[in-house]
Amino acid sequence: MENREEIVVSVIIPAHNAAAFLKQAIDSALDQKGGFGLEVIVIDDASTDATEEIVAGYPAKWDTPEGIRSICYLKNEQNQGVAETRNKGIRNAAGKYIAFLDADDWWEQGKLQKQLALMEEKKAVLCGTGRLLVHADGSSTGKQIEVPDEITYEMLLRTNSITCSSAVLLTEVAREFYMCHDELHEDYILWLKVLQKYRKAYGINEPLVNCRQSEGGKSRNKWKSAKMHFGVYRYMKIGCLRSCYYMIHYIWNGIRKYH
Repeated sequence: MENREEIVVSVIIPAHNAAAFLKQAIDSALDQKGGFGLEVIVIDDASTDATEEIVAGYPAKWDTPEGIRSICYLKNEQNQGVAETRNKGIRNAAGKYIAFLDADDWWEQGKLQKQLALMEEKKAVLCGTGRLLVHADGSSTGKQIEVPDEITYEMLLRTNSITCSSAVLLTEVAREFYMCHDELHEDYILWLKVLQKYRKAYGINEPLVNCRQSEGGKSRNKWKSAKMHFGVYRYMKIGCLRSCYYMIHYIWNGIRKYH
């Protein structure tokens, strides 16, 4: 097995006017332990708040007993949307693995260590974890969303079990596909493309991510989210009848997850 000290993880945090939550997200990434290098890439999508000042409060690079830690700030002069903003991070990543983290979410300690151990063991290209839903103020809703131990393309069509802030992806694989279509579920499209080619992803069924349920989030409007989900099927060139079949599973799984 590869020496863990040689592994670097690039954490990609897109940020658009998320200064109220950004420091918590960054700190939760930098606090990850496990003997691997870590670079945090914050991509400011034309924010008008204190995003740049928050990132400037960290040193650019420093050494720790766990490995090198660094933080990089990139800025879009015009709003590009979350897909292209994450793509900018993917293009600039130096790590073997990419970990996605939304600016209003945060990780539990040990998340990356557990994922890297599993991915190195399984030679996996993609791994997600369970998550805990939290209110906008950060307090727990008490609702935990589980993830299967193994995820196939067919399973993913029935329900998107990989939340973006939980995902760790092999960098070279991320660069095969990138993200697209902000008007749909851009992360879901990426996972489907990855599993079309690589067949299997892995899950760690522990709530290692805290996902903030902000009022402006795309998934809060369930009708809009369902239309976007159907749009993903059509973008993936799945026939109308088959798309309807998978939508039934999507709706049923959504009822089970959120009620």
